[in-house]
Amino acid sequence: MTAPAELTRTPADSAVTLAHIMSEHDTNLYGTVHGGVVMKLIDDAAAAAAGRHAGVPAVTVSVEEMTFLAPVRAGDLLTVRARVDHAGRTSMDVGVVVTAERWNLTGPVTRVATAHLVFVAVDADGQPHRVPALDPATPADRRRQRRSRTGRPDRR
Repeated sequence: MTAPAELTRTPADSAVTLAHIMSEHDTNLYGTVHGGVVMKLIDDAAAAAAGRHAGVPAVTVSVEEMTFLAPVRAGDLLTVRARVDHAGRTSMDVGVVVTAERWNLTGPVTRVATAHLVFVAVDADGQPHRVPALDPATPADRRRQRRSRTGRPDRR
């Protein structure tokens, strides 16, 4: 479990944005995108952000919160933004915001989901790996870090 002690990263260093145009293939019988499709994109973006912060792969430990706020339809451009909000010894809290807009960019951008996930960095043998410290560079970063740390006291 080694990582350079002096290494720190900011939340912006871990930020990941994924964009995907949703298709009819992604929809359910009601004509809206399956929640599971959105959840997979959230997990993909969050894993990329955690791995970017850690410098090694990271695996999902838990989905602390997942909130669906509005339906997504075929033809919507879904944008998933993820960033590390808190880093422990080997774990990272990742916040995710999902927005949707009509693919032709004529409609408003709508927040459709939010999520908070926990990841653990792992080495080549699948063992927990120490992660860099997180330096919250902005007031918003510090707020997200405080909110993340108050969620669960047993974080590593």
